[in-house]
Amino acid sequence: TAYFEGRLLQCRHCPLKTRCMHNPKAADHRKGAGRQVSFHLDGKRKPTYTDWMKHRVDSDRGKAIYGHRLSVVEPVFGNMGFNKRLSRFSLRGKAKVQGQWQLYCMVHNIEKLKNYGRLSS
Repeated sequence: TAYFEGRLLQCRHCPLKTRCMHNPKAADHRKGAGRQVSFHLDGKRKPTYTDWMKHRVDSDRGKAIYGHRLSVVEPVFGNMGFNKRLSRFSLRGKAKVQGQWQLYCMVHNIEKLKNYGRLSS
């Protein structure tokens, strides 16, 4: 199943809005909202990379991998943002930002080694 969320301007001129929307006149108003619909691919178009990733993540193996990611990757970004207060980079330019990010990662990794007792205090 693929999902599509129509924006106001997309729904306004769509010939299918009378079949798709409960209140098609809502799309004609300035404050009207679009509609999210779902449909089966039925071979009408080739699957996209997004469809492929949804299939992979929804599989049993994908759920296990994603669940593991929550315990491995997400705490790193939480530590960077909250404990080290890295909400923005203070430097400009790709090379400088990359260097600053690598320094933060190095500090994070040293702290992990120290907490696991691999480095002497």
